Amino acid sequence: MGTIYWRLRYGAWDGQVGFKYLIVVVLVLIIASLGKALYHLSGSRPEDSGKMVKALTWRIGLSVGLFLLLIVAYYQGWISPQR
Repeated sequence: MGTIYWRLRYGAWDGQVGFKYLIVVVLVLIIASLGKALYHLSGSRPEDSGKMVKALTWRIGLSVGLFLLLIVAYYQGWISPQR
C-alpha cells in the first residue's frame, strides 16, 4: 500500500500499474466463469446445461479478449517483456 501511496503522491504513477490491475481483474473473471460452469455441471436440472454452456462461452470470450488486449498493448508499447 505504501508504494501505491508514494506513486500517487509524487507523480510516479504510470498506466502500466493500472493495466496490470485490469489484467488481474480479467483473470479473476475468467476463473469465476469457470467456477460457475463447474457449479452448473454438477447440477441435475435440465436448464443447468444451458447455463454451463453460457458460462463457458463467457470464459472463452474473456480469454480471447485478454489475449488480444495483451497483443495490442505490446505493439502499442503499453507493456514490455521483463528483461
